[in-house]
Amino acid sequence: MKNIKAFIKSHSAWAYFVLTFLISWGGVLLVTGGVSGIPANAEQVKKLLPLVVLTLTIGPILTSLVLIGIIDGRSGFRTFLSRLFRWQVSVRWYIIALLITPVFALITLLALSFFSPIYIPGIFASKDRATLLVSALAAGLTGGLLEEPGWTGFAIPKLRMRYSVFATGLIVGLLWGAWHFIAAFWGSGTPTGEFSLLLFLPQFLFYIAVLPPYRMLMVWVYDQTESLLIAMLMHASLTGSILFIFMPLSISGTPLLIWYLVLAIAFWVAVAIVFLPNRKSLEKDRKG
Repeated sequence: MKNIKAFIKSHSAWAYFVLTFLISWGGVLLVTGGVSGIPANAEQVKKLLPLVVLTLTIGPILTSLVLIGIIDGRSGFRTFLSRLFRWQVSVRWYIIALLITPVFALITLLALSFFSPIYIPGIFASKDRATLLVSALAAGLTGGLLEEPGWTGFAIPKLRMRYSVFATGLIVGLLWGAWHFIAAFWGSGTPTGEFSLLLFLPQFLFYIAVLPPYRMLMVWVYDQTESLLIAMLMHASLTGSILFIFMPLSISGTPLLIWYLVLAIAFWVAVAIVFLPNRKSLEKDRKG
């Protein structure tokens, strides 16, 4: 047991990633009926989606709590709680955390709407804005509260002991995107349950092209604030804005793929603006 604990402690971040994937993906396979339940048809998606999302998102928070207990014990939980309740930070970080996604989503969609009305933001076209906003809030808070105790509360501080802000953000961003793949595969079925590449590709692009630069911005914000609360809000803003508030009504396939591509470019430009002027300090800095 001592050898196992020592191994986990010396490879804590990677232990987190492996265990999170095992718990989340294993849970999804359990509730969907195994590999034979992927992809699902439209009826199955409608019925099981809330349970699949909940099962998937339990992985990060459960893994972080287990590993904090094994590696750091009470002192680790005290540090975790201090970051969770660290709210006294500059107002500008709240503004960045809450508004960067809505601003980018709105700008990219309005630009694309000049070429096609399909890109009109959902909040403008919806007849039931109240339900849309409530759904966005619920989904955003679920993702932020359950995921960020793992990604930001555990993995990022551990990686920052060895890697720069840039490298940490890129590593976590890519793995964060890959972690979503099982849900993307599961939800990419036709009405008859056959795999649809056209349904899968937009999700795939979102996870490999949009999430990594956004996570890099999240790591930068967290590095400046050390506030897990801010990270949760930033995550909630992404989920609520992209998947609900601004998501154009009835968009799918190629048009959705194009929007995600433009959005990814916008976020990578933001990463360049943040990191290039400060590349020396952000690349070399470590936090022990």
